[in-house]
Amino acid sequence: MGKRIQLPGEKFERQVIGVARTANYSTLAEPPQYCVYVPLEQSFSDAMTLYVRTRGEPGPLMAAIQREIRTAGPSISVNDMRTGRTIIDNALFQVRMGVMLLGVFGILALALASIGLYGVLAFSVAQRTREIGVRMALGAARGRVLHLILGEGMSVVAVGVLIGLIASLLSGRLLNRLLYGIGAADPISLAAASCTLLAAAALACYWPARRASRLDPLVALRQG
Repeated sequence: MGKRIQLPGEKFERQVIGVARTANYSTLAEPPQYCVYVPLEQSFSDAMTLYVRTRGEPGPLMAAIQREIRTAGPSISVNDMRTGRTIIDNALFQVRMGVMLLGVFGILALALASIGLYGVLAFSVAQRTREIGVRMALGAARGRVLHLILGEGMSVVAVGVLIGLIASLLSGRLLNRLLYGIGAADPISLAAASCTLLAAAALACYWPARRASRLDPLVALRQG
C-alpha cells in the first residue's frame, strides 16, 4: 500500500491504493493471475464493460439497467447486454461439445465392449457344453452353474476395470483443461464410471450364464 509502480507503455508512476485478489483474466482454465485495476477517469476508453450484481434473477432487470444507463448518459450506446450465465455458457461451449463427443464415444465403446463380452462368453459356453452337462449330471445345481459362468466373466471384467482405473489416473492430467470444479482423479466420478461398466458387464455376462444353467444334461452330453 502506498508504493508506486510503472505499468508497461506508461511514462508515469501510479500509486497503489488497494490490493485485490488474483483472478482468471483470459480463460476459465488458466491459473489465477495478478491483475491491475486503474481508475476510469485516468484510463478512459470508448468501449467498456459494466458488470452489475443482482440479488435475484438478472433477466427481468436488464431493461431497467439499460434505462438507468441511458438516464445517466444519454449519449452512451449500449450494444450488448448479457447475463453471467450466458457469458459462462459461451465460454464453456467448446469444452461442453468436447465432453459431449467424449461421452458419445464412451457409450459406443461401452456398447461394443458389452457385445464383445457377450459373444466371448456365449462362445465359451458353447465350447463347454459337455463339461456343463457332466457337472449337472453329477449333481451341480442350476444356481451353481450360473454362478460359475457369471463369476468367470466378471473376474475378467474386474481385472479390466482395475487396469482402466490405473490408466485413467495416469492419463488424467491430459483432461484437466476440460474439467471445472472437479479433478481428473475425482473419486465420485471414477466410482460412477466403474459401477456403470460393472453393471453393463454383468448384464452381458448374465445371458450366457443363464443359458448354460438351463441346459438339459442329457442333451448337453449328446451335443458334446
